[in-house]
Amino acid sequence: MISVTDALAQLFALANTLPTETVPLAKANGRVLAAPVKAQRDQPPFAASAMDGYAVASADVENAAQFEVIGEAAAGHAFAGTVNQGQAARIFTGAPLPAGTDRVIIQEDVARNGDIITLGDNLDSKPHVRPAGADFRVGDTVDAPCALTPSDVALLAAMNIANVTVTRRPVVAIIATGDELVQPGEDPGPDQIIASNSYGIAGLIENLGARARLLPIAQDTAKSLELSFALAKDADLIVTIGGASVGDHDLVGDVAQSLGMERAFYKIAMRPGKPLMAGRMGDATMIGLPGNPVSAMVCGHIFLAPVIRRMLGLGAKPAPQERARLAHDIGSNGPREHYMRAHLGADGVTIFERQDSALLTVLADANCLAVRPIADPARAKGDQIDLIPL
Repeated sequence: MISVTDALAQLFALANTLPTETVPLAKANGRVLAAPVKAQRDQPPFAASAMDGYAVASADVENAAQFEVIGEAAAGHAFAGTVNQGQAARIFTGAPLPAGTDRVIIQEDVARNGDIITLGDNLDSKPHVRPAGADFRVGDTVDAPCALTPSDVALLAAMNIANVTVTRRPVVAIIATGDELVQPGEDPGPDQIIASNSYGIAGLIENLGARARLLPIAQDTAKSLELSFALAKDADLIVTIGGASVGDHDLVGDVAQSLGMERAFYKIAMRPGKPLMAGRMGDATMIGLPGNPVSAMVCGHIFLAPVIRRMLGLGAKPAPQERARLAHDIGSNGPREHYMRAHLGADGVTIFERQDSALLTVLADANCLAVRPIADPARAKGDQIDLIPL
């Protein structure tokens, strides 16, 4: 068995960052920006009003001062003239400040009678002006790589960027294996169960920005597995679920190797998820996940997610961790790293008592994995522990 750290290092060596492609900005949300982008204009492109009110020269402002209103400026409709001493322009939020003005008196501080306004006796001292380029200027850069959020997309749109260069989304073929499995909605026999792992793994993959391709369930025969691998041959990453252990019906490793898979490792010193396999199969990286539902999902977070981020160009880094205090005492850990289903709340981290790798209800209730190193000693309530958020 190898350590989780060693397994990740070997997986990163197997996976390469994928090529780039150009997509319209409307399709960029959630994609990984692969090349820096420079602003094509200033924002705002002009000094703009931050409030509804009256644009004046600040030098003329004093309590009870009067001004003649000579025009109006609205968003998209600038006032073309110049505002001179003793004059004002009606202005609305987002409108360019007229020439000769540098301050907006909010309308709540003004009394108007026809074309004459009188300022109040307790004026707001703020200029209520957004200077030109206050947000960003021509040439300011959005750096890469980064996973684009809706806020990033809005920023790029404001920078007048119509298309962006992004990393191609990895295509991940998912092969669930086992005679005992049937698809959700089917009528299982008395000795069969519903295939759940593949759907959870597919959701994880899609959330990471990759494309999940769910293949038909492979039966426990070499012929069925060979057909599944043939269907997956154009994928960037092949993920098998189950059949990678050492039982008489665990054929995935043997069939994969007969088809040219170069195995990098098999078995990891962790709980849950010891029987995990990885290698190269043609141009694809291959990861063989355990068949137990929780084992498959935990290994998805620990191994599959970092590999996909690596393929997207986000670096070769393990799953992000944070620290929090324990809500109760826990016993010592054994000879394998343990990724324990837990819940982080206001009182700290509660590690669930039931940690069986078949219990999906426990995983569904968890919002984090508590990471226990090999031979970790007993911990007391209030001790800090490492977490992987789910």
